[in-house]
Amino acid sequence: MSLSGHGIGYTGEDELEDYISRHIAPEGALLESLYRETNLTMLNPRMASGHIQGRLIKMLVSMIKPDKVLEVGTFTGYSTLCIAEALSSSGTVHTVEIDDEKEVFIRKWIDSSPYSDRIRLHIGDALEVVPSLGEMFDMAFIDGEKREYPEYWNTLFPYIRPGGFIIVDNTLWNGHVADSRFKDGQTEAIRRFNDMVASDSRVEVAMIPIRDGVSLIRKNEY
Repeated sequence: MSLSGHGIGYTGEDELEDYISRHIAPEGALLESLYRETNLTMLNPRMASGHIQGRLIKMLVSMIKPDKVLEVGTFTGYSTLCIAEALSSSGTVHTVEIDDEKEVFIRKWIDSSPYSDRIRLHIGDALEVVPSLGEMFDMAFIDGEKREYPEYWNTLFPYIRPGGFIIVDNTLWNGHVADSRFKDGQTEAIRRFNDMVASDSRVEVAMIPIRDGVSLIRKNEY
């Protein structure tokens, strides 16, 4: 999904991303180094949020002002650090990563951050980890296994307080959700998730066509 959306053809996506990067807050040396190492050492490094989306995440956290945040899908910790950066000194982000082989990499970067005391890393399946925490969250950022998106919605929703926010990444899936030719498991699961959210009277939702799409969901207060 192009940052510029469909129908704008006066510039390429790379040029537009470069322009945006030069006109937003800098990501900082730590995040820049983390993103570089992610690209050098990890398969599918594009899964990391990166500068543009990372600054959006930080801005949203700054606006929402949550005390407790849940993140599903740590990957290498880029978005985790963006969330922690925007929290108050008493805030906490619980981040859940299912791939235990990434734990050493993630912990190295968490420990390098000045916000490490705000981060709690959990290795395991979020569908099992989150219910075991016994916490209610003011905000969630979901960027985990795409086939599990519908189940995340059903299982994790009760742990978001009324009036809280759920931010979900990859909900346009490179535009595949709107193209009937794509019938793979990931695309179909994201379609089901989007349909579930759109028809759920307990929430209101907006979608932003940045990268693979970001859904902003607010849980009603009643």
